Amino acid sequence: MSQAIETGVEPSGGFNGKLMRLLDGVEYRRVETSEDMEDIARIRYKAYKMADILPLKGSTLIDDIDFDPNAFVFGVYYQERLISTVRVHHVTPEHRVSSSGSVFPDEIDGFLDAGMSLIDPVRFAADPQVMREMPAIPYLTLRIATMASDYFGTDRVLQLVSPQHAAFYRRVFQADVLVEPQKNRGKYNIELTLMATRVKEVLPKLYVRYPFFKSEAFERRMMFSRVSDTGITPLTILPTARFVTAH
Repeated sequence: MSQAIETGVEPSGGFNGKLMRLLDGVEYRRVETSEDMEDIARIRYKAYKMADILPLKGSTLIDDIDFDPNAFVFGVYYQERLISTVRVHHVTPEHRVSSSGSVFPDEIDGFLDAGMSLIDPVRFAADPQVMREMPAIPYLTLRIATMASDYFGTDRVLQLVSPQHAAFYRRVFQADVLVEPQKNRGKYNIELTLMATRVKEVLPKLYVRYPFFKSEAFERRMMFSRVSDTGITPLTILPTARFVTAH
């Protein structure tokens, strides 16, 4: 699921400028191997343990579907420090693996049976201490899901969240509630609600209101192309929103 979010900041005044300045210090790194997962797994564990989201053992949180061919795991680094992570699934009628689908299968299958494609951003986690210092981390991290929806041309972006954070997704991403809050879904210790953003309708308006979500096509290719497509695996990817808005 998308881990607890409350930004504590509003998109008014100099907010867009502040996010642009923060992006200047951000690097995205795509995780490709189990060895690279260690830092990601630790920050997940720390965040999910503190919020009591899942029953956890050991000191890390790694899922089998982290390594699904349509899954992309990212670390978000600020000034070379890992501050957050998210996993993005590209879900299609032909490839239905997703976290949200395992919790609310009927709703997800309904989209897929209608021929739609989806982005499922899950396992959002931020270092709790850094989150207090940088309440804008959700914007920096969920920018990845926005780029994915643009790159793959999907119909919906899903949000599997706790009810207390639904207002954030409704306000920022104009997300619709698909399933009202329910308990005892999957292995989760908390109530969950399923939401979705209508990409083709919302994305253009999102870019106008929050220009830091914009990206160059080559940034999206670096984020989501596989090695066979580009011939390389990028070590780090720098945000391009400032360059897009300058033109």
